[in-house]
Amino acid sequence: MINNEKLETINQEINNILLKLSEMENVYSSQLSSVHPIYSRSAKNLIHYLAFRSFDVDNLQEKLRELSLPSLSNIESHVKESLLNIKTLINFLRGEAVEEKEQGTLSISESKKLLNRNTKLLFGYKSKKRRTRIMVTLPGTAAEDPDFTYRLLSLGMNSARINCAHDNPETWEQMIQNLKRARKLVKKKCRVMMDLGGPKLRTGSIVQGPKVIHIKPKRNALGRVTQPAQIWIAPPGINPPEDTASAIIPIDEEWFAKLKKGNMISFTDTRGKRREITIENKEGEGRWGICYDSAYVETGSFLSLKKEKLSGEVSMKVGELLPIEESITLFPGDYLLLHKDPRDGEPTQYDENGNVTQLAHISCTLPEIFEDVKVGEPIFFDDGKIEGTIEEVSSEELKIKISYAKDKGSRLRSDKGINLPESDLKVSGLTAKDRKDLEFVCQYADAVNLSFVNNEEDVQDLLNVFEELQAKTGIILKIETQKGFNNLPSIILRAMQTYPIGVMIARGDLAIETGWKNFASIQEEILRICEAAHIPDVWATQVLESLAKKGVPTRSEITDAAMAQRAECVMLNKGAYIEKAVKMLDKILRRMQRFNKKKETMLPKLEEAGKLKLSHDRYNI
Repeated sequence: MINNEKLETINQEINNILLKLSEMENVYSSQLSSVHPIYSRSAKNLIHYLAFRSFDVDNLQEKLRELSLPSLSNIESHVKESLLNIKTLINFLRGEAVEEKEQGTLSISESKKLLNRNTKLLFGYKSKKRRTRIMVTLPGTAAEDPDFTYRLLSLGMNSARINCAHDNPETWEQMIQNLKRARKLVKKKCRVMMDLGGPKLRTGSIVQGPKVIHIKPKRNALGRVTQPAQIWIAPPGINPPEDTASAIIPIDEEWFAKLKKGNMISFTDTRGKRREITIENKEGEGRWGICYDSAYVETGSFLSLKKEKLSGEVSMKVGELLPIEESITLFPGDYLLLHKDPRDGEPTQYDENGNVTQLAHISCTLPEIFEDVKVGEPIFFDDGKIEGTIEEVSSEELKIKISYAKDKGSRLRSDKGINLPESDLKVSGLTAKDRKDLEFVCQYADAVNLSFVNNEEDVQDLLNVFEELQAKTGIILKIETQKGFNNLPSIILRAMQTYPIGVMIARGDLAIETGWKNFASIQEEILRICEAAHIPDVWATQVLESLAKKGVPTRSEITDAAMAQRAECVMLNKGAYIEKAVKMLDKILRRMQRFNKKKETMLPKLEEAGKLKLSHDRYNI
């Protein structure tokens, strides 16, 4: 028997929520009137969703479940319609055949169409039999090898990401030209997305080590060689097509021309040990050699070339090698100075008695942060691998006590990320490089990925540049800071003044900034806010990372990739096995959409359920 008292309580709670919807519409009427007409209904629904979430609705949901009524768990994209539908059901349960309606209310089917339209505006057409798009970060290979982008497109890439923090406009343009040719061959559309570097806080340079390379074959636990070292030999400046070389040896172009398959190069390494390299094959403008022994080779070392049809030997010198990248090894309890002065960093210095004579020190790329940090605030280095606490602050440096590092020490290198999650940093907006890069981006890209968006002023900064350049480029808002998450609704509303727009969940920095224990729920909230605004979101950072870089996935990243189907797009970073990763992700996403549609659970037929058996064979792709 229906409990009328419970029904009346639910009805009153929903009335209170509906009243709040109207109040917030009035409060934020100016923001709603400023959005582009294409987003007008979506902006209003976003405000409605925030009004709904301003209540503690857990108890209301439980009451609805007890009466077998919809629990409002998928209300994001159609808030008012869902609330009115509950009121209609309550009316009928009380014997009142009154249907609750309000003109202009966004229906469930209309909300789905809005999200699909906005996703298509930003990312273009979806792949056959796959709802979620795949974005691939292009490596330098995409500029050098015209077939590379062709293969990525054939495997399922929907949009190509070019990171402006790497390479240069000439390389970017060549990547795009190769992509255009590939699109014609494959007969598929593919959007170009370009990342602005943004005000990235990183470690500065460290003193250079000796100009030497270490040739190191892979060995098993018994010390036996399981795979020889792969050595790239080429004239200076010619790099291997893939990041798979154990070592790179530059040699004079004249001597390089003498190298043929099967030749043997012998040399004496820095330790006086005799070693040999066998030339295996040619690739592009270089050659691959293999070596079965460990060796150290420095700039200017003599190499002797032995040729089968040549009596005697031909000698050559190793060209200029890059210096070894030095590092600062830090242990828990150590101190590190972070300074404004751009001088090279150095490890801790000791005297002959083991006493510290100089603390380890390193510079940073954004010295303006020194004005914003405070004593006692945490600081993280290299994606959270090293943690510390700021103990002293001056105008020129910070003294940091390391609280977390590996027991055997963690190495801090140059150009590693620095995070200050609890500091009220004023650094934001477009950098001078970003503004310069935008001239290229707005001419060649379909959308710009705006890094480190902290507030709506950052968005307005970009919109102002668009106006100056008379650009109509799409925007993907990269949310990677605590501030960016806190201000996400106002950021989206400001971005809605143009179209198309989307949101990228930059999970690497965001996890460090918001804290590991908080990140899962924060990621969930971003997905919900995007659905309420009917704008596409991008699931980014470390998706199938081990597969892309090492060729073998981990179990946890397969599960992560499966969860990614809840987003409209998934981003893959570059790696030596990126083609394998695209193929795997395509299969995972197509399979998983049979079981989930965004966060809505689907229940496909189990063929042998009547025989008390489970089978997923029919879902094999």
